[in-house]
Amino acid sequence: MPVQELPIHEVAALVGALLWAVTGILATVPVNHLGAYTFSRYRMTAVLVMLAIYLSATGKWHWLEGWQLAPVLLSGLAGIFIGDVVLFATLARMGPRRTSILFAMHAPLSILLGWLFLGEALTPLALTGACVAFAGVLLAIVFGKRRAQLHHWESIKGPLWQGVALGLLAAVGQAAGSIMARPVMETGIDPFLVSFYRVGISIIAFNLFRLAPLEMIVPKGPLTPKIAAYTALVGFVGMMLGMTLILYALAGGKVGIVSTLAATAPALQLPLIWLKTREAPAPGAWVGAFLVVIGSALIFSR
Repeated sequence: MPVQELPIHEVAALVGALLWAVTGILATVPVNHLGAYTFSRYRMTAVLVMLAIYLSATGKWHWLEGWQLAPVLLSGLAGIFIGDVVLFATLARMGPRRTSILFAMHAPLSILLGWLFLGEALTPLALTGACVAFAGVLLAIVFGKRRAQLHHWESIKGPLWQGVALGLLAAVGQAAGSIMARPVMETGIDPFLVSFYRVGISIIAFNLFRLAPLEMIVPKGPLTPKIAAYTALVGFVGMMLGMTLILYALAGGKVGIVSTLAATAPALQLPLIWLKTREAPAPGAWVGAFLVVIGSALIFSR
């Protein structure tokens, strides 16, 4: 009886989703203290240093080929500079559970963007999956909290529609970033190297954006040693490990399966939130999270 090979790329995608789920919880403290923009800028700076150390130590640093540069840099601007700031702005408003659910919409949005810009087929099954995933998002947001839940993570700051809009915009940024990076990742390039370029261009954009006279770029609080440690930890877990694992999975796994596994983050996060808050998530939160996973699986099934 032949021994089956370990589906390493699919395992990488699932581990990446788990790390994203953990990141959503770890990031609540520094995001609320610094503000979404300042937190993202510090976080990306820490990640760039980590990536530079890794690439230098392993000797894997090299310049990208000419045709690879534009899609990787655009992927960084869409997925990190825009997507990252908006994602953590959603986290500050909606809490980790709702933010994770909204961000999981990047799976159905990926198929929609692929149809619009890459000419990929949009089948009836894919449309059904998108509707199921969207229904899961609505269910988790509207019926995902019990009245007995008092933890501040379940409170909503500001109008609900603004938080939902920000979460969906973050998902669009992630979906666009993945599609832009896909042709480069399919060449088998080192995912840490791609992450270095994506993070590098995002930091340039972060610092240029600081010139704008906007309230959002002003830090809400000082960078204390504790907050700096939290920020670096979130960068290491979510970007250095989590995002790099997803990029590695895209390099060798089927895009549909990888995207579906990445979309399991909301379901994986629920028991972590339960453990942290000591409050069991509402039935609507569980059902909504799993509908997102099922919808994503339908989208990418063949």
